[in-house]
Amino acid sequence: MADRLRPLWDFHDLRATEDRLGAQLEREASEEGRAEVLTQLARVQGLRGDFDACARLLDDAEPLAGTDPAANVRVQLERGRLHRSSGDSDTALPLFQTAWERACASDEHYLAGDAAHMCAIAVSDDRAAMEEWTQRGLELGEREPDAAYWAGPLLNNLGWAYFDAGEHVQALELFERALEVRKLDPDNQDAIAFAEEAVQTARQALGT
Repeated sequence: MADRLRPLWDFHDLRATEDRLGAQLEREASEEGRAEVLTQLARVQGLRGDFDACARLLDDAEPLAGTDPAANVRVQLERGRLHRSSGDSDTALPLFQTAWERACASDEHYLAGDAAHMCAIAVSDDRAAMEEWTQRGLELGEREPDAAYWAGPLLNNLGWAYFDAGEHVQALELFERALEVRKLDPDNQDAIAFAEEAVQTARQALGT
């Protein structure tokens, strides 16, 4: 896994994730490392809907990040997610764009893929812009193995945009591509099952 902190995550069990991140925070030897972990603890709070706690943790992380590329990209990503989750996509998008630019400039390819994925979500009301960010993320993943993971989420999200617009043929094509990508990571059975469900949903809508 290209992200050293991703193995600590279980999105189905935020309490266990928080405990693992808390233990990791104690093990971090540098301020920059602590900043990275604090951003992930902030994300836990954001997923719980506790946006004030999320903001406080990001405020704690930012001065510790210093000039470290990964830590600063994570701060931008999580501030963007905080704004988007609290209903302010207009503020979120520039933060995701900055995260993308910084991550690309510093060869933080996994985080760049995450940023492209979040940009695509933030502009989902603009199909052309969503397709553009999806393509950027896909091209990055083709060039850089560390970003390859993000092809699945990018294709899936674009597929749902087509599906919700009633364009089920295009949605099915994207869902099938997403499933192919997901199957390249057989250890992630939850993601494979989710992709299979999307394919089945599109086929049912098409009566096939």
